[in-house]
Amino acid sequence: MRKSRYEEIVREFAGKELIVVGDIMVDRYITGQVNRISPESPTMVVEVEGDRRVPGGAANVVNNLVALAAKVTLVGVIGDDHHGRQLKADLNERGVNIEGIVMDSGRPTTVKERIIAQNRQLLRVDYEQSCAVAPDVVERLEAAVERALPGASAVLVSDYNKGVLTPEFAAWLIDRCRRTRKLISINPKPVSAGRIHGADVVSVNQVEAEAMAGARFVDDAALETHGARLARELDVSVLVITRGSRGLTFWTRSRGEEPATAPEMRHVAAHPVEVYDVAGAGDTAISALTLGLTCGADILEAATVANHAAACVVRKVGVATVSPDELLADWSDSDADTPV
Repeated sequence: MRKSRYEEIVREFAGKELIVVGDIMVDRYITGQVNRISPESPTMVVEVEGDRRVPGGAANVVNNLVALAAKVTLVGVIGDDHHGRQLKADLNERGVNIEGIVMDSGRPTTVKERIIAQNRQLLRVDYEQSCAVAPDVVERLEAAVERALPGASAVLVSDYNKGVLTPEFAAWLIDRCRRTRKLISINPKPVSAGRIHGADVVSVNQVEAEAMAGARFVDDAALETHGARLARELDVSVLVITRGSRGLTFWTRSRGEEPATAPEMRHVAAHPVEVYDVAGAGDTAISALTLGLTCGADILEAATVANHAAACVVRKVGVATVSPDELLADWSDSDADTPV
């Protein structure tokens, strides 16, 4: 890719409208210091110094898209509780369309609470209910998607196996996107593999891909073999496997091709940077990848932009996002005017 093309794609992110569907969470970080042991039991006492809450799960994908200048409608489920109401208010302040968020009084807002002292995570406490959402909730989610679909360029599904992506809802989403010719990209958990057949783009990390394929990718040959098989079995147009410091690999095929047809495989090397924290990099990558495709980029171009986006966030501490200006500045002299 040439520098001018890279810049053209990134600048076209502004104003693109996407629907994010998935499991909405709150990530809570309680930070402090440990200076003594409790007299009640042999456990550390954390003297709290900070308490920070940030959007997590599908809401973190939303954060990434908004940071990249896109317009986003979020469709998902939260509890009718303090955490849910506060999250809605925070997202609304960031310009997110929250009309698709369903408040379900029968389940709590998913909260991942981490207790950190001396820069080490001591404990994580999860507040959640991961059973499938009720049929009437699914109907409300479908109605929310229908309202937003006419103006959207794509639907991005962020699945954390917390109950939103039921088999029926997943099938409806994929069918509805295909009928309306809207791009649908999915970041699934392995347990959801049977629900995502026929999507346009599926993106998973290598550990998730190995679980979905039921095999270890012990070398490049195994990666090629099992990745191609997985792309055929899922019947997706593009399968992306992110591989951390080794970049990402993707397979492309036409949906409905004969099973014997070998998908085309391409590899995009990692953008070399000093890594501080990989948390949330997958959300950044699929956000940039999906946006790139909605801007008319081909999969290789979109994957290259996604690699740069991931490289920008892993240089930061904690779950982070990247702006278009950062992406534009990330193009180095060694990238310029050279093919991928």
